[in-house]
Amino acid sequence: MHNLYEPSKGLSIIKCKCPRCQSGDMFLSGALTKKFMAMNHECPHCKLLFEIEPGFFWGAMYISYAFTTGIMLVMGALVYFIGNNPDTWIYLSFIIGSFLLLTPFTYRYARVLMIHLFSPIRFDKGLANIK
Repeated sequence: MHNLYEPSKGLSIIKCKCPRCQSGDMFLSGALTKKFMAMNHECPHCKLLFEIEPGFFWGAMYISYAFTTGIMLVMGALVYFIGNNPDTWIYLSFIIGSFLLLTPFTYRYARVLMIHLFSPIRFDKGLANIK
C-alpha cells in the first residue's frame, strides 16, 4: 500500500522539522510567541543533536542578513511605488516595522536553512515517522 505521507525536504523546511527524520520539531514553540528563539537541543523524534558542532549556527547569520536585506529592498520599493516617493520617515517606518515584524521568521528560517542545506545531515527514511 502506498503511503499518503511522503516526507519532502521542502515541506520539512517550511514546517521547521529535523533534517534527518523530517518528523521532529526544531523549535520548542511557534514563531509568534515570546519564545520564538527557543530551539530544541536535540530532535524529539530521532535524537539528532541540532548544533552539530560548536558555533554551527553562526553561519545562519549570513542567511538572516540576506533575508533582511531582501525584505528591506522589497519594502523600500513598495513604499516608493505605492507612496509615490514619500518622505524619508515613511520609508524608515515601513522598512523598520516590517523588519521587526518578520524577525521571528528570519531567525528561525535562517537556522532551518543552515542545517538543511549546509550540513552533512541527510534524510534517513528509516527514522521518518511515515503515517
